[in-house]
Amino acid sequence: MNETDLAFTPALELAQLIRRREVSPLELTELYLDRISRFNPQLGSYFTVTADLAIADAKAKTELLTTASELPPFFGVPISIKDLNAVAGVTCTYGNPAFVKNISNYDDGVVSKIKQAGFTILGKTATSELGSYPYSEPTGFTPARNPWNLEYTPGGSSGGAAASVTAGLCAIAQGSDGGGSIRGPAACCGVVGIKPARGRVTQAPVGDRMGGIAVNGPIARTVSDAAAMLDVISGYITGDPYWLTNPEPSFLAATQVKNQKLKIAFSTSITPLGDADTNCKQGVLKTVKLLAEIGHEIAEKCPDMSGLVEPFQIVWQSGVAAAGIPPEALQPLNQFLLSRTGSAGEYLQALAQMQIVSRQIVAFFDNIDVLVLPVYLHSPIKVGEWENLTPEEIFQNIIKWVAPCPVANATGLPAIAIPVGFDSNGLPLSVQLIGKPADESTIISLAAQLETANPWIQHRPNL
Repeated sequence: MNETDLAFTPALELAQLIRRREVSPLELTELYLDRISRFNPQLGSYFTVTADLAIADAKAKTELLTTASELPPFFGVPISIKDLNAVAGVTCTYGNPAFVKNISNYDDGVVSKIKQAGFTILGKTATSELGSYPYSEPTGFTPARNPWNLEYTPGGSSGGAAASVTAGLCAIAQGSDGGGSIRGPAACCGVVGIKPARGRVTQAPVGDRMGGIAVNGPIARTVSDAAAMLDVISGYITGDPYWLTNPEPSFLAATQVKNQKLKIAFSTSITPLGDADTNCKQGVLKTVKLLAEIGHEIAEKCPDMSGLVEPFQIVWQSGVAAAGIPPEALQPLNQFLLSRTGSAGEYLQALAQMQIVSRQIVAFFDNIDVLVLPVYLHSPIKVGEWENLTPEEIFQNIIKWVAPCPVANATGLPAIAIPVGFDSNGLPLSVQLIGKPADESTIISLAAQLETANPWIQHRPNL
């Protein structure tokens, strides 16, 4: 296996290579750091590269290999962390230049679980400012670019995370999703992204994130890698406002389960925001055709999401106000969102309305196992494509583009984005599977079936 093949090897396989002493944690870390030094200047995937810390950690793990009898599941496997999450001793910028010297003095709960699983952290990946919009090019930072075509965005707000996996700049990545911020970048970049069910993954030490719409999750090359990472980052930490018990068997085990005949709904339009473009529509139709061939029951229907649009916007934009950053230190779009923020009472009214509509949408799943939707309503935009528009115009464009995503955040339902081909521009094409409450296992199992029927792992961007 040459170095490029090694860099694109799934994380679970890398963990086994380490266990068999066929490659060391230090060799892998040096390999990825070399690729980062070569390709990150053009890709902008990482805001911060923690080379010294990663080398020190990898050296310690390599020495431990000679004596340890028990190893955590991802021992020595290199990972990236999104730059909205705290890693002790490392800068956390939140995509804002004012925080370039902000050194975290603690680990977020999800980061603690990542370290406990044996991963080696390579650095912090690019995000939009405060994670509030679906492309990753904040002022003062190199814009993140899509490894398949550098003219296009890798999405946001976990754009750097998805691009780093796609380009072989890490084995697997941590992201977060408050309105499609894992699924959108996974779709733009042609990798797998899981938005877990509410309460599956801790938000410690913070409590509620905007009514529970935001969650941490994995971005990976394969469904199995994403499922295995979800296993290790799941679980309650004292004081979490929402929590779920971990499934038996594991999420990884779910990838080996062949679902019985499922009732699967699909749609290529989102009421009231419109239809998917030809590319995204074809991705859904191709997927449901394959699911029908596998033996599942297919019906074209979708819950009415029109009641979510306004309350979700109010809850989502409240995240900008919650950051407590002066307006003059924000980008124009976030200044605009901040200016729209109302009173605490208006926020609570919107949250209550969002939850009322969410109950109606969740009831749709009483008779449906999985809903198949496009991830976005149109293909990725170019880097800087909207920079000459007014903030209000950008905001309206964002609402229409990401329309299929917020339903999973508002309801707390699990969802997974998986690649299904390429669009007419040669960019990856994806769909998302949305599951019943707390039922990641079914959508993971179904995604694994689709991955087997339509393998993707052999596709790599030509950097």
